Amino acid sequence: MSRKHYTAPYLLQPTNPITVNLIGAGGTGSKVITALAQLDTALFNLGHPGLQVNVYDDDVVTQANLGRQLFAESELHLSKSVALVNRINRFYGTCWKAFTCRYSIEGLKARRRTGLANLTITCVDSVAARIEIAAILNKPQNKQDGPEHKYYWMDFGNSRYTGQCILSTVGEHPQPKSEKFTPVGLLPFVTDEYAEVLAQSETGDDTPSCSLAEALTKQDLYMNGTLATMGMSLLWNLFRNGMTDSRGFFLNLADFRSQPLKV
Repeated sequence: MSRKHYTAPYLLQPTNPITVNLIGAGGTGSKVITALAQLDTALFNLGHPGLQVNVYDDDVVTQANLGRQLFAESELHLSKSVALVNRINRFYGTCWKAFTCRYSIEGLKARRRTGLANLTITCVDSVAARIEIAAILNKPQNKQDGPEHKYYWMDFGNSRYTGQCILSTVGEHPQPKSEKFTPVGLLPFVTDEYAEVLAQSETGDDTPSCSLAEALTKQDLYMNGTLATMGMSLLWNLFRNGMTDSRGFFLNLADFRSQPLKV
């Protein structure tokens, strides 16, 4: 029998909007927040309460960001998280929140926030950031459903022409019995399953680019947008179908190949 992961029931019929932490508002994050707004609108029109999104990023918009990331020249030197959230709130009438800080243990303590959400989406560019986020998500929690109960972690990562999106569960989710499929309740963290690969990847040059031309030597123009669209399609399927047989994918934009990561 094929393996399936059934969506946590709370996400399908919540009493309040699903809480989402979007960590990183750069190349991929700026595309993901737009897709989340579309997802929120679609869910709301299907009778679902939708999403409440918090965006964390301590960076500001620079000249090199224009073109590859979704920022305008009028937003230069503004906080990335504030620029994106203000734009989404005005366009869609949402009340999402921006935080001009890193999502870290110390940062959350300083703001006296738990920083917990039903869904965590990371669009960060360092292994250290992922490890710290994993530590926050791994902290014990009570079993009661609610806006601070952690269910899923979706992580995006990419190089110039390749990238991946991996969905993980926070703990093991109870699964219904099935005579047709093999239910899988635990989807491992990217920091556990690919620890060696992540360690090897932490050798690149993370010096900020001074121009769009220089930035494009590090990441291709449509890499981030393609990743965001495919990743959000996976999330849409979780809500729409209540299950998934894939928990992510690997993408090679140079030769237009994508490989699903099966449950």
